[in-house]
Amino acid sequence: MKKNILESLGTESVNKNTNNIDQMNTLEIVRTMNDEDYKVPMAVKEEIQEISKAVDTIVKSFRKNGRLFYIGAGTSGRLGVLDASECPPTFNTDPNMVIGLIAGGDYALRNAMEGVEDSQDEGASDLKKYELSSNDVVVGIAASGRTPYVLGGLKYARNIGASTISVACNKGAKISSEADISIEVNVGPEVLTGSTRLKSGTAQKMVLNILTTASMIKIGKTYKNYMVDLQAKNEKLRIRSMNIVNELTGLTSEESEKILIEAGWRVKTALIMALKNCSVDEANNLLEKNDGRISTILNS
Repeated sequence: MKKNILESLGTESVNKNTNNIDQMNTLEIVRTMNDEDYKVPMAVKEEIQEISKAVDTIVKSFRKNGRLFYIGAGTSGRLGVLDASECPPTFNTDPNMVIGLIAGGDYALRNAMEGVEDSQDEGASDLKKYELSSNDVVVGIAASGRTPYVLGGLKYARNIGASTISVACNKGAKISSEADISIEVNVGPEVLTGSTRLKSGTAQKMVLNILTTASMIKIGKTYKNYMVDLQAKNEKLRIRSMNIVNELTGLTSEESEKILIEAGWRVKTALIMALKNCSVDEANNLLEKNDGRISTILNS
């Protein structure tokens, strides 16, 4: 029975284009894999409407001080943890604003733990540890669309009134039935039969990139297409901060560094100080009154 269930999934079917991949030379293998990868962006494009709805749901949650949770197993879980972990340095978010949960916990990030994904109770239990509320959003990620761990988490989230979103790589995914918004990116058969770390993983990464980046843009974490809320915690990021101030204000590199130091290396504060010709305190007050949105301050 389990075999038949898997055989019905597009991600588990045999790819006729790679049936003899073990007999190809290196260039042929690489070209074939690249040809298959080309199909992923178009599959994601088919789900743009649902992805947009998901972004609006996440933004609504953030504006109520809600949190975004990713929950998944294996590659899907790792991608969720990856996306969540990149939000604080990129957008200066609180580490508890976007949280990635993987079946088996942090140990599973580096070690295969295939059996832990089979428990719906574990998915619910991991969310309970964070005192999930109706203001939060839970995104369940499963390439197959049927992972019990993810199903359990989504069911629990729905029961307490949290918003739910599913990301799968098969149509008619089981997790879609437990989601307010279902994103089903139909990538088709993998290069290696059932190896969903390939096209499915790429598709999931693309979707998660959009979910957090678009949501952060909507809540004012950027100005134009600059990461003005980044944390300048190393030399590379300090140089990037200086470049942003330089490009947006016309100040020299030396002047940009000086105003950033005065602003405590907060790019937004430095920009307002330069563009509004005001003090650190005045700049911070303006940002607080306008939800951190630079464009609103400059257009007022």
